[in-house]
Amino acid sequence: MDLKEIKAIIDLMKKNSLTEFELEVNDFKIKLRRPTGTGLPHVGVTPIDDPELTAYAPLARAAHPMVSHHGASNDAEIKSPMIGTFYRSPSPEAAPYVDVGSEVGPDTVVCIIEAMKVMNEVKAETRGVIVSIQAENAKPVEFGQPLFKIRPL
Repeated sequence: MDLKEIKAIIDLMKKNSLTEFELEVNDFKIKLRRPTGTGLPHVGVTPIDDPELTAYAPLARAAHPMVSHHGASNDAEIKSPMIGTFYRSPSPEAAPYVDVGSEVGPDTVVCIIEAMKVMNEVKAETRGVIVSIQAENAKPVEFGQPLFKIRPL
C-alpha cells in the first residue's frame, strides 16, 4: 500500500465521518483512528509477523482514552467510541452486561454498540463501580457521548 492509497482512505474517513479504520492484507496491517475535534487521523502501520513492533499496536488508546474524569467528584465517564445504537445486553432476552453498582475491570464488557450491522463490544477500560447509566437502551448514541458514569476503585 502506498501513500496515495492511504490518503484516499483518510479522505473516505472524513467524507463518511468515520473515526476508525483497520485493514489487514497478507503481512501488512494498517489502523487509522481520528480523534474528535481534529481532522487528522493517527496512523500506524505494523508488520504482523514482527514481534518487536507489537508494543506499537495500541495506537491511539493512551492519547485519547474513552474514559474521562470530570469535575470535583472522582467519577469518570465511559464514552461511546463510535456512532451507533446502544444496547445494554447481548440480546433482548439476556440480562444487561452491567447495572448500577456493578464492579468492573478494564476488560469488562459494559455494553455493545451496533454500527452498520456489526455488534461492537465496549469495555470499561478502567477499574471501578458503575454509578449511573447515561444512555437509553436500543437508542442511537453519538461518538464521545457519555454512556456510563463510573467511580474508580
